[in-house]
Amino acid sequence: MLHTLRHSPWHCDMTSLLRMLREGDDLLLISDGVQAGVEGNRFLEMLSAAPISVYVLEEDVNARGFSAQISTSVVRVDYTGFVRLTIKHSGQLAW
Repeated sequence: MLHTLRHSPWHCDMTSLLRMLREGDDLLLISDGVQAGVEGNRFLEMLSAAPISVYVLEEDVNARGFSAQISTSVVRVDYTGFVRLTIKHSGQLAW
């Protein structure tokens, strides 16, 4: 399953999101969701403990001025990478 987080993690039910994650799932941080990929925040620590891969949309990172603050544990993708993730997963859940 591909999960997309487009809302700020401070305005999202992260507990429910974490409960829904399964091994092999991917999470793509888009729009204001890219804040969850900032190094050192508690949401990134929670996501890092999950059995998933975390991606961030580079264009949204740059638009919000977080380029230097995104953790190296988060994989940066462009729109082509976003499409690849949607093809990889038959289901998608938006947060």
